[in-house]
Amino acid sequence: MKRRVITNHLLNSFEKYLIENEKAGATIEKYMRDMRRFENYAAESILDKTVVLSYKSMLEQNYAIRSANSMLAALNAFLRFVGWYDLCVKQFKVQKEAYCSEEKELSKIEYTALVKAAELKKNKRLSLVVQTICSTGIRVSELQNITVEAVRRGEAVVSCKGKSRKIFIVKALQKKLLHYAMEQGITAGSLFITKNGKPLNRSNIWRQMKELCKQAGVSPKKVFPHNLRHLFARTFYGIEKDIAKLADILGHSNINTTRIYIITTGAEHQRRMENMRLII
Repeated sequence: MKRRVITNHLLNSFEKYLIENEKAGATIEKYMRDMRRFENYAAESILDKTVVLSYKSMLEQNYAIRSANSMLAALNAFLRFVGWYDLCVKQFKVQKEAYCSEEKELSKIEYTALVKAAELKKNKRLSLVVQTICSTGIRVSELQNITVEAVRRGEAVVSCKGKSRKIFIVKALQKKLLHYAMEQGITAGSLFITKNGKPLNRSNIWRQMKELCKQAGVSPKKVFPHNLRHLFARTFYGIEKDIAKLADILGHSNINTTRIYIITTGAEHQRRMENMRLII
């Protein structure tokens, strides 16, 4: 049996494979980050099942189960790519959660506080980024598709994972974004850009949102771009009660993914039970 060692050549080939298979940019970035983590752990060891199982054990001890499973998914994808099928490992079993933690659920009141905090900091761009993600349900990686042209049309077209979908921009947001574009002198292309003219990335937005926490009085655990997408999903579902339509809007191919987005807290469930008034 050949000595099995992770090399830069293999990792570069794996990245090229992901690109050729049209994986989303954020997915490619995460898979490669996870593989570098495994590479550092293995430290040029000759790979066998013992090393992989040891890595799995380390993940279990140091990460949340869902995070550990996402890292194992990246590793298994790489192992299958290079043909080392015998080294693949099973993911951890996760019990389906009936409710989400109140410590992590961002409320509409807290969202409003974040927007106001951004405005108090005179950071209009961040205020509009937060409002755009939350009012459209767009992924932060898709934010670059919010162009001046799209805002004028009132809709953006997003391509992700081989599928295209329309993102509608409500009139109130459209008015704000067009005014912002005029103020900034942006006449075409992506609306949310850095001083160098490049689209804002996830890390830019994540860091700036965290800086709002203290002034907004919101726990940092709740403040990250993807949680705005969850708030959009819960709000939409609370009105429409149509999970299939919501899955299409969010760009989910699996409706079970959408179910995760609309899980409410135990307290919310209890309030609904109280409103049933079934005790005589």
